[in-house]
Amino acid sequence: MLYIVSTPIGNLKDITLRALEVLKRVDLIACEDTRHTRILTNHYQIKTPLTSYFEHNKFTKADYLLRLLKEGKDVALVSDAGTPGISDPGYRIIKLALDNNIIVTALPGPCALVNALVLSSAATDKFIFEGFLSPKKQARLKRLMELEKETRTIILYESPHRLIKLLMDILEVFGDVEIACVREMTKKFEELKKEKVDILIKHFTKHRPRGEFVVILPRRAKVGKKNYFKTR
Repeated sequence: MLYIVSTPIGNLKDITLRALEVLKRVDLIACEDTRHTRILTNHYQIKTPLTSYFEHNKFTKADYLLRLLKEGKDVALVSDAGTPGISDPGYRIIKLALDNNIIVTALPGPCALVNALVLSSAATDKFIFEGFLSPKKQARLKRLMELEKETRTIILYESPHRLIKLLMDILEVFGDVEIACVREMTKKFEELKKEKVDILIKHFTKHRPRGEFVVILPRRAKVGKKNYFKTR
C-alpha cells in the first residue's frame, strides 16, 4: 500500500497519532529531502529507512518505488512540509500507483494553503489555488492578468527570494489592493501581514523576507462598475 502522509508545516507537534503509527510501520518512507524528514523521524524515534524522491529524480525514483509496491512493500510518501502531492512531485507516484492497481490511502493533516486561508480571514466559500507562479516575469504577469478577472479568493505560494518581485507584479496588475502575506506558520516567528501591496513591498524591502510565503488575494466583488477586494 502507498500511504500519503501529511507532516507538520512547522511545529513538530502538529502530526497525527495515525501518521506516526504508519511512519513506524511501513517498509520505506519516500521524502523530498531525507535530511529534513530525518529531523521529524529522529524527534519521534522512527527508525524506518528513508529514500529521496524529489523533482529531479521523480522519474527514476517513481519507477523504483512502484517496483517495491508491486512486491508487496508498504511505502509512505511525505513532503518536506504539509500534504504530499500539492506543489511537489508526489502526484507522479500517486498516479503511477493508482494506474497499477496499488492500494493508495491518504492520511489527513496539515496543509499550508488551508491554514493560511483561514488565518487570513479572506472568504473561504470559493477560492482558487495557483501554487507557485512562473519565476519568469512575463509568464508571471500573463497569469496574473488572467487572474485579474477572478472573483474567488486567490491563493499563491512564493519563496522568500522572489516575494518582492511577485508583490511588484501584483501591484502592476491589480493595483494597490489589500492582500495577506503569511509566513512561518505554526513556528515561533509566525507572521501574518494584511496591508496594501505598496506597504508590503516597502516592509519586505526593509526587512528581508524569510521563510516560505502564502499570499492571499481576497475575493473581489463587483458592484456596478466598481471592483474591490472584500474580506469577511
